[in-house]
Amino acid sequence: MPYLNTSTEWYEQSSLLLKARPTSTRITSKYTVLKPSASKVKKREKYAAKQAAKPANTSRTSSPPPQSQNPQEVTATFVLKTYDPVSGTCLQYETTKAAEVGRLVSSLGRLGREMAALPEAIEDLSAPQDAGVATPKVDEQGDAKMGGVPVPAAAGTGGKKKKKGKK
Repeated sequence: MPYLNTSTEWYEQSSLLLKARPTSTRITSKYTVLKPSASKVKKREKYAAKQAAKPANTSRTSSPPPQSQNPQEVTATFVLKTYDPVSGTCLQYETTKAAEVGRLVSSLGRLGREMAALPEAIEDLSAPQDAGVATPKVDEQGDAKMGGVPVPAAAGTGGKKKKKGKK
């Protein structure tokens, strides 16, 4: 029962398992919110005290220092498991990243299509949904205009250039 390192690795392996055995393979997801244990709270408080004792580095301008974590903050985990009882194969992936949970839940829909033996939905994201051949719009004077976006009058191309700072 291996834990896979990345979500893409889990998705690819699960997809292959579902293609091999679509009727018996099952995907389960489990979302757990855990309150930290007393030892975890002590470690977090000790780390926060250590960081507070350190002198602040003022020469660091690229990004702000990381914000301190509340020692009492809960930890949420999301576990995905793909299991096939016929072959005994079990694939697991666990994450604590909130942004990744949404992507994983949406990928479950694509994997579900394979379980239901539906064809893959091919989405062309390069063109807008309502793009296509449209009838030309006629204005008050009777002139036909193509497209719905008005073209602005000649925009000024001149202007002052940005001055460079001294080195």
